[in-house]
Amino acid sequence: MTDSSIQGVRTVLHPVSDLGKAKAVYAALLGVAPQADSPYYVGFDVEGQHIGLVPGGGPQGMTSPVAYWHVADLDAKLAEVTAAGATVSEAAHEVGGGRRVATVTDPDGNVLGLLQDQ
Repeated sequence: MTDSSIQGVRTVLHPVSDLGKAKAVYAALLGVAPQADSPYYVGFDVEGQHIGLVPGGGPQGMTSPVAYWHVADLDAKLAEVTAAGATVSEAAHEVGGGRRVATVTDPDGNVLGLLQDQ
């Protein structure tokens, strides 16, 4: 195996049908106001964890929460997990600020997110 070190699950995105209602619930749960607040994404940072709300599942069509594993080298980790049997569902791409993401599905159809900050 290569050394494309994992830095842990630090980002979890949740698809929501009503962004305003979801934002109120998550703000109450987490005890903080969102750090990112737009019509297409609301994000909270709490205790080293990022919780994101994606209206309608976003362009990627999320239907359930996706945990994003932070990795040092996204391309190396993608190669490693696909060689082990995962299937790329969302190819690696930049989402802004030097952040790159991708998703894969495991053999049982579970979606796993990978995230690299530059």
